[in-house]
Amino acid sequence: MGILVVLLLFISFLEGMMVQPAVLYDHTASTECISNPMKPLYGGGIIQNSEFNGDLTGWSVPWGVNATVGTSPSGNKFAAVLGRGARPSRSVSQKVQMLTNTHYSLSAWLQVSNGTVDVKATVKAPNGAFVAAGAIVVKAGCWTMLKGGMTAYSSGPAEIFFEADAAVDIMVDSVSLQPFSFAEWSAQRSAATDRARKSAVKVVARGADGKPLANATVTLDLSRAAFPFGNAMTSEILSNPAYERWFASRFTVATFENEMKWYSTERVPGREDYGVADAMLALARRHGIAVRGHNVLWDDERTQMAWVRRLNATELRAAAERRLRSVVARYAGKVIAWDVVNENLHWSFLESRLGPDASPRLYREVAALDAAATLFMNEYNTLEQPMDMSVLPTKYAARMEQIRSFPGNGGLKLAVGLESHFTAPNIPYMRASMDTLAALGIPLWLTEVDVAGGPMQAAYLEEVLREGYGHPSVQGIVMWAAWHARGCYVMCLTDNGFKNLPVGDVVDKLIAEWTAHTKAATTDQDGAAELDLVHGEYNFTVTHPSLKAPVVHAVMVDASSSAPEHVIDIKA
Repeated sequence: MGILVVLLLFISFLEGMMVQPAVLYDHTASTECISNPMKPLYGGGIIQNSEFNGDLTGWSVPWGVNATVGTSPSGNKFAAVLGRGARPSRSVSQKVQMLTNTHYSLSAWLQVSNGTVDVKATVKAPNGAFVAAGAIVVKAGCWTMLKGGMTAYSSGPAEIFFEADAAVDIMVDSVSLQPFSFAEWSAQRSAATDRARKSAVKVVARGADGKPLANATVTLDLSRAAFPFGNAMTSEILSNPAYERWFASRFTVATFENEMKWYSTERVPGREDYGVADAMLALARRHGIAVRGHNVLWDDERTQMAWVRRLNATELRAAAERRLRSVVARYAGKVIAWDVVNENLHWSFLESRLGPDASPRLYREVAALDAAATLFMNEYNTLEQPMDMSVLPTKYAARMEQIRSFPGNGGLKLAVGLESHFTAPNIPYMRASMDTLAALGIPLWLTEVDVAGGPMQAAYLEEVLREGYGHPSVQGIVMWAAWHARGCYVMCLTDNGFKNLPVGDVVDKLIAEWTAHTKAATTDQDGAAELDLVHGEYNFTVTHPSLKAPVVHAVMVDASSSAPEHVIDIKA
């Protein structure tokens, strides 16, 4: 037998193989401020009169406030609540009936009478608690989409409304509130995960004469999963073989917890020491573990060394540029990404001294030194806390637009970094925020995932990781669970003997699930075998009585190939 031809036909995952719920989750989101709002998602869901075509039917007006239904020049109707000159201003509200153990996806289009204002969505839940369901920056003269959500853990009446901490008129339109039972949410997430992370592969084996090889055996070995899943790493790995084995057997990407940061490499001005970071990078590369560069600079004044805080503007600019050139040039081509200016929505150390364009300029300079790396904004609470007004998804998007619209930044490889330090996650809000940021059209990563301790820690971690992995715009996850003998930052996966704790069991369970694949198949009479495979690098081994020896070929299964057919000639 001279030549075996293996044809790999990548076909779409058959969604119809699963029974779908009646209402499918809608990822639609927008960061634009537009002249007319879109139609409400889900037709408004359980909201009555969601477009105000029936005047204010179904809606209540706050005490002492005037409300009306306005009409735009295009004929669109909306509710307007006229401000009383008091703070906060509040919109019309609607009472709904909520169900226990149900996720609710919320969306609405909002406008204010003047200025630029933060507007939040609040739900008075059945248990009487006021739950923050989302917030956005709202402008006068155009409509902005708020997308959020919350979870009801008890049944009963609830009320939804919007309010601004300013004396403005609030205009509301296209309100939607769609319930999903926990079972529906989970089933749809599983289906979405398969669509995002798997492809159906058709393997066709033919001989040199072009005839199919029936009953050929195809065995498959996944050598590396395509989805980057990793953890923070500490320098203790350099002297602890057990730590090294534990880490390398699980993770394909690492972020050094502190060892690449400025305060670790230049404690004394002009005296740089990259010895520890170099050794950690060498260890990671030996195991094929990709490394994220964390971080070039940090915008939090509290993290600056005393000698840096003492610098004047001219000296600080020179020191920051020297730091940037040093670390980026040293590791260019060796790291896959850079957190360029860490947490520069919460903090503004550089901007306050070097001007409002400090961050965009630094992104441009990093790209000039390492064009291959992806450049991240890295922030916390964008997914975790709906009421942290500093880092609302719309504010994150606005800062990203500032960075990429800066002169010379048009072609930068940018990505959204979401730290994801959770206490009790609001899962519908988390997904809605990822939807909003996905509208930027660049990759999303969860970069520092952990969950505060408590009886629900493992369950919460599993939900957060599944949400991230299942979202079509998320292209990587890194946990912030670096091991220390003295104890971890927030969340340890193992004890000091590297025996799993409950959260470690969750991680191992998910890794096994996300890398599960068919181990072997037999071709049919047409020489074909059809397989649903998780994306990754495989070794396909084909055996057949007509072959002198098994034929092995490396194959990449992913969703990026546009070719309808892959032909691989394998010499037997």
